[in-house]
Amino acid sequence: MKSTDNMFIFRRFLREYLDLRKDKENENNIIENIRNGVEFKGATLWILIFAVFMASLGLNVNSTAVIIGAMLISPLMGPIIGIGLSVGISDFTLMKRSVKNLFIATVFGVAASTFFFLCSPITEAQSELLARTSPTIYDVFIALLGGMAGIIAVSTKEKGNVIPGVAIATALMPPLCTAGFGLATGNLIYFLGAFYLYFINTVFISVATYIGTRILRFQSKEFIDKEREKKVHKYILLIVILTMCPAIYLTFGIIKDTLYESAANRFINEHFDFENTQILNRKISHENKEIQIILIGAEVPEESLALAKSKMKNYGLETSKLTVIQGMNNEAVDLSSIRAMVMEDFYKNSEKQILEQKKTIDTLKEELTCYERCNTLSREMVPELKVLYPDITSLALSKMIQTQVDSARCDTITLAYLRFKKKPTKQEQAKLKDWLQARTGTKKLHIILE
Repeated sequence: MKSTDNMFIFRRFLREYLDLRKDKENENNIIENIRNGVEFKGATLWILIFAVFMASLGLNVNSTAVIIGAMLISPLMGPIIGIGLSVGISDFTLMKRSVKNLFIATVFGVAASTFFFLCSPITEAQSELLARTSPTIYDVFIALLGGMAGIIAVSTKEKGNVIPGVAIATALMPPLCTAGFGLATGNLIYFLGAFYLYFINTVFISVATYIGTRILRFQSKEFIDKEREKKVHKYILLIVILTMCPAIYLTFGIIKDTLYESAANRFINEHFDFENTQILNRKISHENKEIQIILIGAEVPEESLALAKSKMKNYGLETSKLTVIQGMNNEAVDLSSIRAMVMEDFYKNSEKQILEQKKTIDTLKEELTCYERCNTLSREMVPELKVLYPDITSLALSKMIQTQVDSARCDTITLAYLRFKKKPTKQEQAKLKDWLQARTGTKKLHIILE
């Protein structure tokens, strides 16, 4: 009986805090809002084009802030969520509209980005652009989680700022623009890699939306003609399978690439940590089953390299070819990779030094401001003190760091040094201290009288 009561309390707790349906908006309103967001005509299409130009410019100049801004503006999420919803509620008409409009948006997006990069004087691929040419398994997880968050946010009364966050996290716009860059520069690898990422994101956001509609128990569309209903269900199932098969195949390839690269990196990190020798560059190719390592510094003996190679089977790399290059005069050294790494390290080190210098400058500025303030304040206070205390001859103000000997605790105090012809009485000294504290705006004031 006790265990039954505990289970009841636990279930009640879960219903209280995890039930999504109690915050659910009217289902008809949700579907209508998603329907309205599916259409790409007029203003919506122009917004997409301007967002594409904006994202392309951000990729061109390597500006993360501009790319994020473009993702916030982009209306691409509309038809993708529409596809997932149409599958969830068996609405074939909505599916056709969503697929059609997503196709239109994709074509216009790629065309606009291609036009931009054809006109742009900057043809070099920046790091922000290169990051969108090789999707990983993490992109799949991000698309799934982002899609789930998106459909839940759309379905609740208080939508908050989830949708913009989903648009940024799933990053639909940058790969679409990178695909345009690949077409503009004639680089088919960039185009296929970027479009691959865009396709993965699109499919798995739709899948997550479908799952969300099932969790939220959206009512499926009912048909009067049952034969037509069966046909619609078959068409929807066929479209889902045709869409999912490439995505599943590509995702399986991503998983294998990720696992292979992870194993190769663990092997390199654990068995190529030699004294006075550093790894200058590494290339890992799952497709060619090849690992290339460039070492710089003291030459590693062949016995050590042979021992490292013998450990490859422990990482599932026994069929891979390991190439170790030592010395800078070897023709196999990829000078462009080395140059890129050196420039990257130089940039990072320079950026770090600039930040450290900025912190130092800011600290010195604060100290200088404090010093100047004390000087200005003491000059302003002298005439006032002369009126209040005619026997005063000089005044000096300074900020100081006081360190406690026992606890080593530091504190900032204001030190006031005053000289008088005739030393004031204790009562006058108390009034003087109150006046100085009020005038300097500090409670931690120490006075030295002469």
